[in-house]
Amino acid sequence: MMNLQGLWTEAREQSSTEMRDEIVHRLYERSRKLCAAGVKYPEKKDVRTERIDAILTSPVLGFPIMLLMLGAVFYITIAGANIPSSLLADFFGSLEGPLENLFVYLHIPDWIYGILVAGLYRGTTWVISVMLPPMAIFFPVFALLENYGYLPRVAFNLDRIFKSAGAHGKQSLTMAMGFGCNAAAVLSTRIIESPRERMLAILTNNFVPCNGRWGTLILLSSLFMASHFTGGFKSLITTLVIIGLVMFGIVITFLVSWILSKTALKGVPTHYTLELPPYRRPKIFDTVIRSSLTKSWAVLMRAVKVAAPAAILTWIAGNIYIGDASVLQHVAQFLDPFGRLLGLDGYILMAFILGLPANEIVLPILLMGYLSTGSLTEAGSMAELKNILSEHGWTWLTALNMMLFSLLHYPCGTTLINIYKETKSKKWTFMAFLIPTVIAVIVPLMTTFAAKAFGWV
Repeated sequence: MMNLQGLWTEAREQSSTEMRDEIVHRLYERSRKLCAAGVKYPEKKDVRTERIDAILTSPVLGFPIMLLMLGAVFYITIAGANIPSSLLADFFGSLEGPLENLFVYLHIPDWIYGILVAGLYRGTTWVISVMLPPMAIFFPVFALLENYGYLPRVAFNLDRIFKSAGAHGKQSLTMAMGFGCNAAAVLSTRIIESPRERMLAILTNNFVPCNGRWGTLILLSSLFMASHFTGGFKSLITTLVIIGLVMFGIVITFLVSWILSKTALKGVPTHYTLELPPYRRPKIFDTVIRSSLTKSWAVLMRAVKVAAPAAILTWIAGNIYIGDASVLQHVAQFLDPFGRLLGLDGYILMAFILGLPANEIVLPILLMGYLSTGSLTEAGSMAELKNILSEHGWTWLTALNMMLFSLLHYPCGTTLINIYKETKSKKWTFMAFLIPTVIAVIVPLMTTFAAKAFGWV
């Protein structure tokens, strides 16, 4: 009886959805006929937009073109950000000597120097070095695609998939926003009218890697997944790995949306009528300047404000000793058994826990723990960094598991605050933390088990 009732309910919901779509279709068809009968165009209709849309929104070519566009944006970001990041890191590193001399000249105690320079200065400058170059490239390129009119076509292509997952087509736009900053993407979910579908977008946006995680993903992919390649081919392999991770995150987004739409957020997806705007030539200079100065600067300042106190806390934990080990080392040793189970280690888990305020500081905290320096540390070169990680038992599987954990784990502190402000609910804010955390534990556990079962490690 329960099965029959469930089938009847599902059939009724499906029929109501089809009826609503048919009504909307007939309204638009009737409006089109009325406009055709009553409106005369003095000039010949421009069919260029329709011809381009026939390709970009094609059921066959639409998705491959989307992947190529995504890959091109990532490749430009990855290949273009390496040199500026290194130059910024070298510049900030060169200032440490004069700062140290100034502290010595003023007879400032070592512990103040440790907090302000080894903790605060190194933590914030690492964030700037890692985040600023990719953002300065990614945001303008992404803004150009938006201004040209391509992003609405992406939403059009993804609408059917989101609908089948019980979500709203506009979620594709908020998901795209998450590539830059998940905290900003949570605010962008206001464009979704339905409270249920907006909650779906909020709870799943974290599965899109934000700018704070790009540094970790790109660096580990380059060090371990593309380590046997050089030059442009190395950037290409790194890009392909990143695309694979992004696509995996999108699949998780669809899966979680579908499960939630059948359980805690059950309901029928609302109709999404999207009017595709005409293509237009963007003002390249204005777009690049606005994206660099507004979006990049705003996200960077947010990251620095959150990373600064976290860097100070990390320095304090690394310099308070209990017995012959620091508090940082004690925490890592406590977490190590669980970390090994996930194909990671205690230091990696500790770095993610302390990196809750900002994902950008996860890697420097990890290096600080490995080197036991008591201060945030940046390796001098890529080869030196890989040697440090390899000496602590890292393999390709460790790097893969850390990238997966970084991709899937709980949102940063700023995003969680924004989720609470938008939902006004402690319950849903906790769910936004719990759901990705559980998935971030399950996936590395499965990859580690599979790798050991097939003898890959």
